[in-house]
Amino acid sequence: MTGTRGERAPESDSLFGISTDRARKEPADQYVPTPRARSRALDPALLAEGVAAGERVALARAITLLESSRERDRVAAGRMLDVLMSRTGRGVRIGLTGVPGAGKSTLIERLGLMLADRGQRLAVLAVDPSSARTGGAILGDKTRMPRLSTHPNAFVRPSASGSSLGGVAARTRESILLCEAAGFDTVIVETVGVGQSETAVAEMTDVFLALLLPGAGDELQGIKRGLIELADVLAVNKADGEQLAGARRAVAEYRSALNAIRPADGGEPAPVLMCSAATGKGVSELWDTVTRLVETRRADGRLERRRVEQGRRWFDDAIGTIAAARALSESRVARAVLDARERLAAGVGSPTTEAERVASVLRDALGENENHNS
Repeated sequence: MTGTRGERAPESDSLFGISTDRARKEPADQYVPTPRARSRALDPALLAEGVAAGERVALARAITLLESSRERDRVAAGRMLDVLMSRTGRGVRIGLTGVPGAGKSTLIERLGLMLADRGQRLAVLAVDPSSARTGGAILGDKTRMPRLSTHPNAFVRPSASGSSLGGVAARTRESILLCEAAGFDTVIVETVGVGQSETAVAEMTDVFLALLLPGAGDELQGIKRGLIELADVLAVNKADGEQLAGARRAVAEYRSALNAIRPADGGEPAPVLMCSAATGKGVSELWDTVTRLVETRRADGRLERRRVEQGRRWFDDAIGTIAAARALSESRVARAVLDARERLAAGVGSPTTEAERVASVLRDALGENENHNS
């Protein structure tokens, strides 16, 4: 990158067009683009046009706009999504979870390269742990998927989990839609690990895949029932070498456990397979199982119903988030929240009582606004 800061950089898929090499060498907080450069890079109309054309640079910048906490950027992101909504909905959305060390990134790269080499376009939204210093993504998944990250048919985007519940980036839903609008056939959302992210990922994808490890004897006792109920497909990874026998036992025990659980959609129990992401054995069969499940759900209407329900929950979440933000922007409500927190810290009152007190202040403020507008 040459010239003064804030000038147009060579195109890349990184923030504000900074080349990947420089972005890794120079902390993000040392680069301060000029207002003119920033507005050009994040112009919603230009970004929508670039995303629709399948430009990876535009897609990366569009996701950056989504993730911005600035009010102006949130409004711009909303306009951009409105333009692109007609191009969404045609991709396959896969959620992937599993404990750290289960081999999620290795499996995604193996699977992604297989699909990309076939001519399919794959986007990976990898929700990384946040940097304690900058709050940004640590970018671990790009380093663990070096070949997939540079494949012309693939797009790998790490996003910081931040304070979002369960390790799912707050704008992951919108990012999925952007990837679909850019023409990606498959979008994989990889979470930080097993936790409350399970429900969040299941509520924004078509198929939820849980990656497990051999040695089900002890693991089956400790694994949460919720994971087994949510998972559409379970795969025991690292089924190779000395762990092959343990993987076979794990598959048998998981299948036995699933037979005792009635699937929420009334279908068959989730299939349990084994694979080795390191060697590639079983990966193609795993993908075939996922695609058959998607095709079956599309044919019998379950996929459409699932997405409609996901859209309803998304709307409800958005209403709650936006309403809370608008309420807290009212000075009296913000003051009431601070006072309530101080009383709670001093051991006075209960959270429920203090929340009711704040709600009362909010009701009074809304009533005064209505009287003023009438």
